[in-house]
Amino acid sequence: MEGEIKPIRQQQRRLNLTILDVVKKEVTKLLAAGIIYPISDSQWVSPVQVVPKKSGMTIMKHQHDELVSMRIQNSWRVCIDYRKLNQATRKDHFPFPFIDQVLEKLSGKSHYCFLDGFSRYMQIHIAPEDQHKTTFTYPFGTFAYTRMPFDLCNAPSTFQRCMISIFSDLLQDCMEVFMDDFIVYADSFEACLSHLSKVLKRCIDTNLVLNFEKCHFMVIEGILLGHLVSNKGIELDKSKIDIISSLPNPTSGREELKSRLTFAPILQALNWDLPFELMCDASNSTLGAVLGQRAGVGKLAHVIAYASRTMDSAQLNYTTTKKELLAIVFALDKFRSYLFGSKIIMFYDHAALRFLLKKPNAKPRLIRWMLLLQEFNIEIKDKKGAENSVADHLSRIEREEDLMPIKDQFPNEQLLHINTPTPWFADICNFVAASQFPPEASRLCKEKLQSDAKYYIWDDPYLWRLYSDQVIRRCIPDTKINSVLQFCHAAVGGGHYGSTWTARKVLDCGLYWPTIFRDAHQFVSTCDKCQKVGMAISRRHEMPQQPILFCEVFDVWGIDFMGPFPLFNGYSYILLAVDYVSTWVEVVATKTKDAKVVVDFLKSNIFCRFGAPKALISDQRSHFYNRVMSSLLHKYRVAHRIATTYHPQTNGQAEVFNKEIKKTLQKMTNPNRKDWS
Repeated sequence: MEGEIKPIRQQQRRLNLTILDVVKKEVTKLLAAGIIYPISDSQWVSPVQVVPKKSGMTIMKHQHDELVSMRIQNSWRVCIDYRKLNQATRKDHFPFPFIDQVLEKLSGKSHYCFLDGFSRYMQIHIAPEDQHKTTFTYPFGTFAYTRMPFDLCNAPSTFQRCMISIFSDLLQDCMEVFMDDFIVYADSFEACLSHLSKVLKRCIDTNLVLNFEKCHFMVIEGILLGHLVSNKGIELDKSKIDIISSLPNPTSGREELKSRLTFAPILQALNWDLPFELMCDASNSTLGAVLGQRAGVGKLAHVIAYASRTMDSAQLNYTTTKKELLAIVFALDKFRSYLFGSKIIMFYDHAALRFLLKKPNAKPRLIRWMLLLQEFNIEIKDKKGAENSVADHLSRIEREEDLMPIKDQFPNEQLLHINTPTPWFADICNFVAASQFPPEASRLCKEKLQSDAKYYIWDDPYLWRLYSDQVIRRCIPDTKINSVLQFCHAAVGGGHYGSTWTARKVLDCGLYWPTIFRDAHQFVSTCDKCQKVGMAISRRHEMPQQPILFCEVFDVWGIDFMGPFPLFNGYSYILLAVDYVSTWVEVVATKTKDAKVVVDFLKSNIFCRFGAPKALISDQRSHFYNRVMSSLLHKYRVAHRIATTYHPQTNGQAEVFNKEIKKTLQKMTNPNRKDWS
């Protein structure tokens, strides 16, 4: 595990009757095989997720009357959503073979044997002390695995390492291994049979079980990783092209949606034996969807559920095509518990799907939508049944190549030439170290050099400047000035402060050059983020509005909440406390804003470290003004000063630092504002 991670218990997810029956049968089977066992005291609990599983092969004809082999979906795979556990797990970076190299190695052989490992990862045992971390929950109890399940982040690396260890002496000679796919190859029938005998004997010796249904022996071609491998070379799997090319020609579904909303009966009970019909549409600002079923051919569809929602400010800027796609994604996500694992008939405009499938260099949002569509068994229909215009669109995508040639020739006279500017302290360094004046220096220059040299100390290989505060600082050359200013002004701890504070931070880092304040002013005035957000934070902004000087340090604290911010790592708020005398600030990110959070913060961050103050200033909100807070402050004899309504100047010091933190976050975070904590 990564460091000290707090265990997470997740709640079970809602499952429809079909999927629940699948999960129950799978749990019963695993219990009988001893792969899982009941557990009730685990700190880690994860929910169940069910996905389609393709098993077996069939031969089908596509629209060009060519026979293609296709895997059929005849079962379900019960998985566990271990995302929270995976985030806390130290990753195993075991290398995987490159797919293109594996395919190149296999192409051109005369005979192949395609072997498939049975239940893949579940052939590997889990250490007893780690089994409780694999606990999952579903409506009939919680169970933990004794063998490695599919969804652990290190499961592929662990399995690949085991397979490499088992077949290490046979790899690159007579077989290739990619996860649970084992491919035996040879240039003749007899050689392939001999290699197969070696591999099967190794499987017997190591108790490695194979799945007979997915194994193919002594064939001249086969499908591996989405490609057809044979003695002819490498070809694309025709079944994958057929899925796209067989889409019918679409027409608009808006009028169909309106008519079905008008004539269909309203909200009837569903029938799990019938396919679902989904109609969706998008306007300029709203998404709508209707889920229904049809009792028979020629009969009206009855409505099961309606759904609609308005778009947010970002979605309003989408193009029309993206809004139509967003309506499909919204409908599938809204009715997922109904549609997952069932046949879906969708009435919609195919232009949106054509755009999605034909988009080159698609952005992450479109890729996520495409992956979502692939999870469902969707049949798209239109009224007119026009000819399909999407067929073979992937083969017609053209990309222009604009490659910049590599400059691999250099002039001989510049190959070893090094051009570095002379540092500003070269003359001082020569005088302090060797008492040498620069050549052709005037009398005034020599006198000034002698006068300045007493403030410098030479300690090979650096020159140091003795400041008036009796602190020595290292002199840096001109070439490093910009990088130092960048670090002190805009790095993680920089905060984009004004020029004076930036220069002071450079001095605090123990660095020096003569024009430090002038260069800091020039650097801050040309900072892009400071110009976009507003002026940099200067000393005027950092001073309190009404300094309180009649009390001692840590006697009076102001406290306030900031937020809500975009959710990041579970945090949405910032709780801030500032001392009115020293302007010392304590800031923590919090998940909620309630009395318990405030009380815990005061005890652990203020009272334990700085002692009980004499007064605490806050506003009148319920998280500050409540019985729990009153009891705590009364116990430690702390006066609670409540700010006047609509008068934030009462707690002016806290408001000033709220503004500083806001400006700093605006400059330091990414454009999505989600990495603030």
